[in-house]
Amino acid sequence: MSASQDRFDGRVVLVTGAGSGIGRVTAQRFARDGARVACSDIAGEAAEATAESIRESNGEAISIRCDISDPESAKNAVEETERAWGELHILANVAGILHIEHTDRVTDEEWERVLAVNLNGTFYASRSALPLLLKNPESAIVNVASLAGLIGQAYCAAYCASKAAVVSLTRVMAVEYVKQGLRVNCVCPGGVPTPLIADFTPPEQADRDLMSRLSLVPEMTSAEEVAEAIAYLASSAARSINGVALPLDKGVHAA
Repeated sequence: MSASQDRFDGRVVLVTGAGSGIGRVTAQRFARDGARVACSDIAGEAAEATAESIRESNGEAISIRCDISDPESAKNAVEETERAWGELHILANVAGILHIEHTDRVTDEEWERVLAVNLNGTFYASRSALPLLLKNPESAIVNVASLAGLIGQAYCAAYCASKAAVVSLTRVMAVEYVKQGLRVNCVCPGGVPTPLIADFTPPEQADRDLMSRLSLVPEMTSAEEVAEAIAYLASSAARSINGVALPLDKGVHAA
C-alpha cells in the first residue's frame, strides 16, 4: 500500500472524527496524497487544528463542527463540504466512542449513546453523502469498524454490537451501489494507541484472561497503519475490492 503524492489529486474527502486519533492521521494522509479534506469532529477546535496542520503543509482543508449522532448535523457536514468544493468523492467514517462495562450493568443511556455515534453516525453520514458520491465515478466509502465487530470482546457489549452492525452496513451498501460505481469497505483495527483507549480502565472484577485473548503480540497497530489502509481502500488501486472487512489486528482474528 505505497503512497503517491498525487493519488487523490483533485479528489474531495470528508473525514469524520478528524479531530484526533485515527481520524486526524487519516485526514492528514489523504491531504499528503493530494486530496482536499473536510475535517469533521464534534470538537470543533480539534477539527480546526487538524485542518490547520494540513494547510501549514500546503494542503487544502476546512473544518466542520459536527455531532455525527445527529442526522441534521451529519447532513450539514456534507453540505458544507459541497459548498466548499462542489463535490465529494470519498467519505471516511472514523468517528466513534468506546464504553467498557459488564453487560448486566450497562445503562440504557450508555447503550444508546454508543450505538448513536458508532452505528447511527456512520449511517447518517453515509446517507447524506450518497447523492454526491454517486455523481462521481470511482467514489468510495471507508468505514472504521473494529476487531470487536468480528469477534466477541468481553465487557464491550454496546461497542461490539455497534461495530458488528457497521460491518453489516458496509456489506449492504457495497452490494447495493456496486453497479453505480461506488465501493464500500471497512477496516477492523485491533488495539490502536489513540485517545479512544488512552484512558481505558477494565471494569471492576474483570477477568484479565478474557481480555488478554485480544492480543497475540505486545505491539499495537499504529494510527498511521490504519490511515494507510483506509487510503488504500479508497484509492483506484483497490478498484476490485468491495464489501471487505479488513482486520488490522496482527493475526488475532485468524487465531
